[in-house]
Amino acid sequence: MTAAAAQELDERCFLSAQSLPSLKLSDHFRVVKLLGEGSYGKVMLAVHRKRGTPMALKIFPRETTSLSSFLREYNLSLSYCTHPSLTRALGIFFSTPSYYVFAQQAGLYGDLYSVIVSEVGVSEERVQRVMAQLSGAVTHLHSLGFVHRDIKPENIFLCDASCRWVKLGDFGLARAVGSSVRAVWYESPFCTPEVEPAKEAEKEMERRVCEGTEEQMEDIWVSVEPSIDSWALGVLVYCLLTGCFPWEESTHDDRGYRRYKEWFHREAEKEKIGDGKWSNEEERDSCLEDNPPPSQFAGLSPLVMTLFKELLHPEPKRRGSPEEILSYLGGPWLMETELEEKRKAEEAEKEAIKIREVGGVADELIREGRGER
Repeated sequence: MTAAAAQELDERCFLSAQSLPSLKLSDHFRVVKLLGEGSYGKVMLAVHRKRGTPMALKIFPRETTSLSSFLREYNLSLSYCTHPSLTRALGIFFSTPSYYVFAQQAGLYGDLYSVIVSEVGVSEERVQRVMAQLSGAVTHLHSLGFVHRDIKPENIFLCDASCRWVKLGDFGLARAVGSSVRAVWYESPFCTPEVEPAKEAEKEMERRVCEGTEEQMEDIWVSVEPSIDSWALGVLVYCLLTGCFPWEESTHDDRGYRRYKEWFHREAEKEKIGDGKWSNEEERDSCLEDNPPPSQFAGLSPLVMTLFKELLHPEPKRRGSPEEILSYLGGPWLMETELEEKRKAEEAEKEAIKIREVGGVADELIREGRGER
């Protein structure tokens, strides 16, 4: 499936390259405003002059963008992003003397990053609503044989102000499952721990340059796997709930990540106890001790911590799939929500007891009225 998907995408790119028209943008579109920009280029909100349809134009500078990468992103978005929470291209693509351009669905309410309040996040109801949609979108993309590889708030676009409909976009880094790519480390909590060797290689290369060593290092290559997206979704859940990141980077020298990993492994040892899989009594006693989550996870419920153990598993082969998010919806992801639910349950129980007591008294009065006593 994955090899077939990659081959099919390549064929679509080859065919579309033969029919790429050259147009003057202003003849066909009225540009309204800038929606976003990045290293790839920029996205402009525009209105089609003949149809009057609003759309987003993704504009790539030709001098820094290869035709193949432009056509790959366009065709992937056009042909494979059929899920309602994936941003789809609209079948309009063209070139100008300076740019490559394609049209896509517009997120008229900005991106997810714009609604996250620093150190606060967004409401838990919105978080679960967003993650339910993204779970389906990413699972759909994986089922077609592709991994997004760049899930972050800036690439999730809003179709309304309440996050009732969001769309994952920006497929410039998407690749077929199982393909090999050069490992690139970047300082971000979204960067998976399995590419840490690339950071070490980068340091070694800098050292050699400083020493004037001419010897080149071989690139490190990694396989593109769905677990990359699972990691990013786990970090995104934390970001939405707290308005912060759990760590600066997922490497052994980052204190926040190191504390999380230590907690994670203690949890794994506790699970062994449940199966009777400890090597000695000392290990067993150590595992039975309380294991509170790291301080950066204070205020998060046990339910969402279990979800983190699935999505943020340090070992990529044992990382849970995006679809597993659905199993954790509906329950409390914040401790304050859990406490509120318990309070409501206790009040409901008290009310039920009162009703039963009143009902018992009423039955007794009825029996007395009938002369049964």
